[in-house]
Amino acid sequence: MIEISRDTGLWVLTLNRPDKANSVTKAMLTALADAVDAARAAGVAALILTGTGKVFSAGADLDDARAGLATDPVWERLSAAIAGFPGLTIAALNGTLAGGSMGMALACDLRLAVPGAKFFYPVMKLGFLPQPSDPARLVALVGPARAKLILMAGARIETEEALACGLIDRIVPGDALMETAKTLAADVLVAKPGHAAAIKAMIG
Repeated sequence: MIEISRDTGLWVLTLNRPDKANSVTKAMLTALADAVDAARAAGVAALILTGTGKVFSAGADLDDARAGLATDPVWERLSAAIAGFPGLTIAALNGTLAGGSMGMALACDLRLAVPGAKFFYPVMKLGFLPQPSDPARLVALVGPARAKLILMAGARIETEEALACGLIDRIVPGDALMETAKTLAADVLVAKPGHAAAIKAMIG
């Protein structure tokens, strides 16, 4: 359910469970975190995270959620691995992004999304707290008021609003999504080792 495409300096991690709207299980989250760790160990310069089908991810798989996935530390392990990756990380969002799966996109350096994608994180409605690192990352992108709009008021953010408020960086047609992501990674792929990490450290 997780596909890994390895090219020179660039790995693409794909959620491949379109029949379940790419809802994630604990095994999938673990596999993603393991892949990010492996990419870092291998000196990979850039990672692209994407999905198959029309939804990037609907959040936690319902059966796993009932078994405790909503509060499992594996979410934080994954987002920390992505945030700590020394190269460039790009979320190429092929559709709607919901629930705890927002954390992996928030942890990326860049976020691209197709037209018509929606973004929501209904923790208030479901009675859960967001994953510990997600609110601060969300605030850094959209500000405290919009973070409250998403996390407390349960707002569904449309693609155009997401771009305007900084939740995503570009809206890209679906047929150009991966090509655009790879183009954005091109400079990092030809840079000297450690250059991307140095720039990320300067940005903070």
